[in-house]
Amino acid sequence: MTLTVDNIENEESAEFCRIFQQVADFGVKEILQTDKFEITVFLTDGDFIREINKEHRGIDKETDVLSFPLWNRLQGEEPFINPENDNIMLGDIIISLPRLKEQAEEYAHSEKREAAYLCIHGVLHLLGYDHMEAEEKTQMRLMEETLLAKLNITRED
Repeated sequence: MTLTVDNIENEESAEFCRIFQQVADFGVKEILQTDKFEITVFLTDGDFIREINKEHRGIDKETDVLSFPLWNRLQGEEPFINPENDNIMLGDIIISLPRLKEQAEEYAHSEKREAAYLCIHGVLHLLGYDHMEAEEKTQMRLMEETLLAKLNITRED
């Protein structure tokens, strides 16, 4: 597994990096049964994620997490393989650090739990899951909670 986390500025964001690595590694291995993959996670502020959300989704609003998959696994596409190391290139995840903190407080759980949730949410998007339709949303939420429970990361954290 190769997980690159950009914009690590301090010990706090370095701790989030450790959480992202643990969660992404576990989630992808559980679903794909391989550790030969690459993901880039970018920590950012509200203004930048708002710009990206507007540019790519037409929504002029700050959000918590955006995912940019390189492979649509559930539609039978062939994955893009990095020729340098044979890793599956899964894509990019952008996480708003201010929204992560706000939502942890809003939902009355730890920042660790919120970071893990946003990461697994982004990873599932990279693996082809979505939540636009009610049935998809139910399946994705169940997968998120199942994976986090297996990691022993609960809402009580």
